[in-house]
Order: sequence, then C-alpha cells, then structure tokens
Amino acid sequence: MVNQPLFAAPKGTFDHVPPRAETILAVRDAMAEQVRRAGFGYIETPSFEETALFVRGVGESTDVVTKEMYSFTTKGGDDVTLRPEGTAPVLRAALENNLHRGALPVKLWYSGSYYRYERPQKGRYRHFSQVGAEVLGTEDPASDAELIVLAVDAYRALGMTGVRVVLNSLGSEESRPAYREALREYLRGLDLDEQTAARVEANPLRVLDDKRPEIQAALADAPVVADFLSPADRTHHDTVCELLAEAGVPFEQDPRLVRGLDYYTRTLFEFVHDGLGSQSAVGGGGRYDGLSELLGGPRLPGVGWALGVERTALALEAEGVPLPGQNGLDVYAVPLGGEASRHLFGVATELRRAGVRTDMAVGGRGLKGAMKAADRSGARFALVVGERDIAEDEVQVKDLRSGEQEAVSFSDVVPHVTRRLGH
Repeated sequence: MVNQPLFAAPKGTFDHVPPRAETILAVRDAMAEQVRRAGFGYIETPSFEETALFVRGVGESTDVVTKEMYSFTTKGGDDVTLRPEGTAPVLRAALENNLHRGALPVKLWYSGSYYRYERPQKGRYRHFSQVGAEVLGTEDPASDAELIVLAVDAYRALGMTGVRVVLNSLGSEESRPAYREALREYLRGLDLDEQTAARVEANPLRVLDDKRPEIQAALADAPVVADFLSPADRTHHDTVCELLAEAGVPFEQDPRLVRGLDYYTRTLFEFVHDGLGSQSAVGGGGRYDGLSELLGGPRLPGVGWALGVERTALALEAEGVPLPGQNGLDVYAVPLGGEASRHLFGVATELRRAGVRTDMAVGGRGLKGAMKAADRSGARFALVVGERDIAEDEVQVKDLRSGEQEAVSFSDVVPHVTRRLGH
C-alpha cells in the first residue's frame, strides 16, 4: 500500500515540477524576450495590495471584486487582497515611485502569480501565472498595436499557429455614456434575474460578459458600441487595425467583446485558442486611459496585456507543438569510483562555466545505471571516467545520439566538447 502524503496543494492550485516546469519557464522566457527587445523595463510588485486598490481600480460590480478576490484583514488591521490581476498594482507602483515624472511613455513588463477564487477546471485555476506588459503615458494607437504584435510574436516564437486575435473598441468617456444608456434601456426590457437586473443598473457592460447561453441569446439584438463611437474613437480604432494589418497580424472584430475588468477604454483585445474548449482565452488586454485618475493619480493614459502561462502551455499541447525546455542538458558525466568522481567534478565545473549545461551521476552508481540516467537526461554527450582512464589521463566522450565514443585527454575535454556543441 502506497502511503498518502500528509499534505496536498490547495484545491484549484498546482505544483510545477520537472520536466513540465521547464516548459513553463520556456513559455515565460518567450513572452519576456519579446517585450525586452522592445525596450520594456522589468517591474515587480507585492503579491498582496490594499483591497481598496482593486475595488476602485477593477470595479465594484465586477465578478473579480464581488466573488473572486482572496481578501483578509492582517494582524495589524489592514484590509489586503492577494492580487487578482497585474495592471492596478503596476500603475500604483509607477505612481508611487514617480516613474510618470520622467520621460514618457513608461514601458514596463512583469511576471508573477495571481489569485482568484473561481470554480476550478482545466485552464481555470485559483492560482495562476502571467507575464504582463504595460505602456503608460501615451494615447498613441501605435502602442496598442505594438503590444498586440509583441504578444502574437511571442506565441509564434513558441511555434503556435492556432492563436486568434479578437479586437473591439469600447470607446472613450466621450462616447461610452450614450452607449451605456442605450444598452441599459435594452436590458431593462428583458426578463432578467434579480442579480443580473442589479448589474444592469450598476454597469450594463458587465452583462455582456455573462457567459450563460440564455443571456447570450437575449443579447442577440442588443446595441453595439461600434454604433456609438465618436470620430476620435473611430479614428483611433481604425489606426490600430491598419497597423496590425501592415504588421501581418490577422485579427477578427467582435463588437460584443468585453473583459471582466471595468477600467478598459477604447482598444480591447483577446488572444484565443480554440483547442482549449470553454477557457479559450490565452491572454488579453486593452487600453485604460482613466485608471490613473481613479486611483488618485494624474491623467496617465495606458494600455497593456497579460498572457496566461499555464493556458499557453495547455494550448501548446492541444496544438501538438513540441514542448520547449524538455531536454535541458548538454553533458552527463559518469564517474566510476571516488577518484573518478573528484576528477569529473572539476571537468563538470569547467563545462558549466563555459556555458555548457552539465550534470553528473552521484551516489556511486554502476556503469549500467549511470548510462541509463545519461540517456534519460536527454544530454548530447556522456563523459565516462574509470580507474584505467585516470591512469591514461583520458575521458571517454560518448555521443548519445550516434553511439560513437572516443578518448580525449583531460586537458582537452572542455574545448573538445564545447567545439562539438558549437559553443
């Protein structure tokens, strides 16, 4: 009978363990590489913030605030919340540290864990990882397009071809009030449950985000925001579309697209992968030109996105793309005996310092067991040293792909291996 562990990960959470954890790292790295190339600087914020930051920034009527936040009172009496999203904390940090008083725009990227109390299912977790990017201090539609292109290029760098870009404009505060009122009047004419009817009065846009089939059917004839855009909003949206087309990024327009956060204005987008079923969004974002003022700061228009790391890994699997990061080693060292172990320890250290990913068998394994471990490691070469090799000042270098083996002197083994690997 197998003993059960005393503790398990909390419901709706997970552990990243090898070898899949290497895939998670590779996904993060691919996302981060794109924004770093574009001049974004890294920012890191606490895992928890004042609860009021999210209530005010994300919106009191959103599901995130009303149902999904992990909020608690500290021993000191402070009301805090584990961060459910990244934009409000990043903007808070930018304002607190006066980043907006320097050259604009400020371009920031971040990576970390986020927390929402949701019903767990594949692709939806209570703890999840994201890579995010924000551009603060500009209303230029080129920034909207730039972020979308960078995300698409990250997915392409991972080998994905099944990600669709879905785009909409929610309009600015110049045009949105008229649309909000028209939508509210339409919704008031429907037979809605009490909770949804209350949401209509608080923020009718939230009803558009209701995924229940009966609600979606009732919205079939609802007014769309595209019919209410001001000339400036229309020009902004058209420019984003033109820039995406020029960059070779296909996109679909969805006039009913909304997202679960209240701070969005104008450009809104999602990255969707149809291989994930109901949880099809692998990332998304949009513009939030009034968020800084909601948080008590100066006017500081912004646009950003967050890309889901775990959902992207699931999409890679669904698409059948070879998972990155699975075979991380170049060399596996196999010492046969204590003296050999001391000799190969120095070789392994030199190889690592030369940029070669190297591991070494420990614990006095025999040749057969150590070579099985070498094969499982995915390394290109095995370095085998026994008593005779020490006496002859040689290392047996075995190519684990071809099976060929040759003797190389200890003094030449590091340059020999690095040369064979093309380092």
